[in-house]
Amino acid sequence: MKITVYSTTTCPYCVMLKRWLDDKKVEYTDYLVDQNPIAAQNMIRLSGQMGVPFSTIEHEDGKLDKILGFDREKFDFALSK
Repeated sequence: MKITVYSTTTCPYCVMLKRWLDDKKVEYTDYLVDQNPIAAQNMIRLSGQMGVPFSTIEHEDGKLDKILGFDREKFDFALSK
């Protein structure tokens, strides 16, 4: 499973999401889209919008979950697959 988080330096929900993942000992790659225009373009391509946090969870079978915002229920469900 590969988790990618697209966030900004000023977003409180981004901080909460990353702290929650850290507390659960879940590894992820974080891209700060306010400092990385290439990551920002990739996030917009994947999500179709500019809101953060935006996360992708790529499963071993190739399926990709896309989660906008810090939605604990969606994360718990996606991580349990």
